[in-house]
Amino acid sequence: MTPWVEPAFCAFHGLLVGGAALLVPAAQRAEWLREWRAELWHVRRSCACAGEMTAFCLGAFKDAWCLREHLRRERVRTVSLHSSAGQCLLGLAAVMAACCTVAYLLPQARPVTDALRSPARAGLILIRQPDDGSGGHAAISFRHYKVLSETRNRYLDGFAFYRIDREKLLNGQVRQGGWKIAYATPNLFSVLGIPVQSMDGNNEAGDGMPAAMVSEALWRSEFGADPEIVGKVLCVGAREARIVGVAPSRAWKLPEPVDAWVLAPEEVMARSRAGNVMAHLTGAGRAQMWAGSVNITVYGRNNSELDLSGISIDGQTVTPWQMFRFAVFLALLALPAITTVSMGEYGPSSHRPPWPRRIVRWLYLVAKFALLLPIAYYASLDLAYWRSFGSSYAADYIQLFSAFAICLGGMRWALLDQRQRCPICLKRVAHPAQVGLASRTFLAWNGTELICTGGHTLLHVPGLPTSWFATEQWLYLDASWEFLFAGTDAG
Repeated sequence: MTPWVEPAFCAFHGLLVGGAALLVPAAQRAEWLREWRAELWHVRRSCACAGEMTAFCLGAFKDAWCLREHLRRERVRTVSLHSSAGQCLLGLAAVMAACCTVAYLLPQARPVTDALRSPARAGLILIRQPDDGSGGHAAISFRHYKVLSETRNRYLDGFAFYRIDREKLLNGQVRQGGWKIAYATPNLFSVLGIPVQSMDGNNEAGDGMPAAMVSEALWRSEFGADPEIVGKVLCVGAREARIVGVAPSRAWKLPEPVDAWVLAPEEVMARSRAGNVMAHLTGAGRAQMWAGSVNITVYGRNNSELDLSGISIDGQTVTPWQMFRFAVFLALLALPAITTVSMGEYGPSSHRPPWPRRIVRWLYLVAKFALLLPIAYYASLDLAYWRSFGSSYAADYIQLFSAFAICLGGMRWALLDQRQRCPICLKRVAHPAQVGLASRTFLAWNGTELICTGGHTLLHVPGLPTSWFATEQWLYLDASWEFLFAGTDAG
């Protein structure tokens, strides 16, 4: 061999090894380059054949490629979420969207969902005379109402008068027990802060005829949910009134529900018997309330003194959101009774996953709960108002029990699903195998063993909880187990 040939081959082989090192990740490149150069030196000493040395250098490219593929699979196994976890979240999101859409499209539940965007006015009180000795509260005459409304008061800024009668006839229809009709001053709904579904938004018929508003339930049951109801004449007993709107089903929670409202002028109301007075408290008035009530003293024109009492009605209205929150509270109390809330213990000799993976695992659990709660809320509304018209106690109880059942079942499923997923890749562990004998429970471990198909963990589930092995236990697998999963798809 000529003197210049051997240095040329050495330089060529060095270039091959250096090129193979470029395929190795930067963090391990220097270590692998030193290893290959040391092996190349031994190959060069052991044989003088240039072909064998060239084959060794080309083998370094194969080693580098295998190393990159191994690291890629490890990165996919430890970083990416398993497809079933993403599909689970997508499925929950689809169910939530469907329940929400039904709740907003269902005609019976639409007033309830509208109430979420239009909360009830705060600071409303029902004014009555104090206990008259009969165990109740006496009604207020219209004359006293006028005195109260004309008196300047920094604690009250709005008044409305109403009384409830039972009419036998309503549009020629007769109902046993009569129809509940509220005769009120025209400003009642503005004081209550209740939006009215009306075409013109005006509370007066415009032709001298008293204005009327029908409840959601009456509009659906007696008028077939007629969209052209505004402007029609409603016969209430021996009177006629022109319909100007439809009140939301949950508009009336004051002391009893009614079927329709007749908003008569004050001259007509002045000839009526005693009734009730609604008022709205200012900020200073709300500060004077104690235990949901406030005392009111009014001085008339002749220095007469009238003592009244105001009772808050804010707490009398139970909204669907309050009902749902109570159902969630009950579900949280009942959850530990039907399933354990532990996510499993960790073996004493196992190495814990890095904190980013632990955060991802808990974020996955939080995401499931965040999707389950809206599903329970809107699904309970769908069940409560699927066949119910208006605000009824039956609908309230259906929503309460259905929300409780969905929340409890959903939370239990979320915890069971979480306990069956690998803390590293969020795959569901599989391939259960029975280990041990039931007769040796107190002498050796006995239960079911499941394995992560990504090669990360083993899950030990005790067959019979004991004082030394009471809950599931995760065992992390080290690198010596990798050969068993070399042919599996880690994605």
